Formats: sequence, structure tokens, C-alpha cells
Amino acid sequence: MPKIRPFLWFDNNAEQAVEFYMSVFPNSRRTHELRTTEAGPGPKGSILTIEFELDGEAFVALNGGPGADNQFNNAVSFYISCKDQAEIDHYWSKLLDGGGSPIACGWLKDRFGLRWQVVPENIAKLVSTPGGIRAMMTMTKLDIAALEAGAKES
Repeated sequence: MPKIRPFLWFDNNAEQAVEFYMSVFPNSRRTHELRTTEAGPGPKGSILTIEFELDGEAFVALNGGPGADNQFNNAVSFYISCKDQAEIDHYWSKLLDGGGSPIACGWLKDRFGLRWQVVPENIAKLVSTPGGIRAMMTMTKLDIAALEAGAKES
């Protein structure tokens, strides 16, 4: 069991978020859930936390309730290292499904407000040149062929 895991605060839709994320990533599963007792918080028997894995990585989701201070923002994102353009296209479209929005340079916000970076596994090399970084700065979803072309221009 890892000692450090992301702990994600959702208003009251942690279960929907977990189901959505498990539909996007292979080798995903729920590993544990904690339901409220008569002591609360929330209605007795409702889900308080869900422990789950996305492609083997452990997470915890909390039904913490709404609050302006409890919203996801750009300060934290999850980085998906993709082996090819097909994988980028897959994760990009799946994570935008149902109300997500693209941001820029391979970043997007999913329908729950969580931020993701969908990038090729060799992104550091591709943007280590002026042409590569210039190419990336014009993109929303990353295009490996265009990044490679830009990197060669430098």
C-alpha cells in the first residue's frame, strides 16, 4: 500500500466521478468504501469515501460537500504519459466526455473540475527546443507529429 495517495474532495458526487474515471483508465477498480453511520456526516449509509485504483495508481475520493474553498483548480493536475497519438486521442476524448473543457498545451478540465495533462511520453525532449516549445504553445490537444516537426526546426 502506498504511503502517499491523492485524496480528492468532491461535492457529493464522488461515486459518479470514480465510476467515470474507472471507465476511462484500464486496470481500474474500487478497493474500499466507507459509509456514514448515524453520527454522520450526511445521511446514514451514504458513501463518505471511496478508495480506488486507476491503472494501478491508488486514490481516495471524498463526498465532502460544496464549498468555494474545495474546488479543483490549475494548481494540481494529473499527468498522463501516452505512448502514441492514439493514446493521446483516447484519453483526451474520454476525459472531455460529458462536459469537460480543453485548456491549452495538452491540459484539460474534466466534467468534475479535475485537471489533466495528456502528453506524449517524450514531451520533455519534444519541447526542449525553441521550435518544439513554439509548436506546443499553439496547441490545445497535443499532436505528436507537429511537435516532432517543430522540434526539428530548431
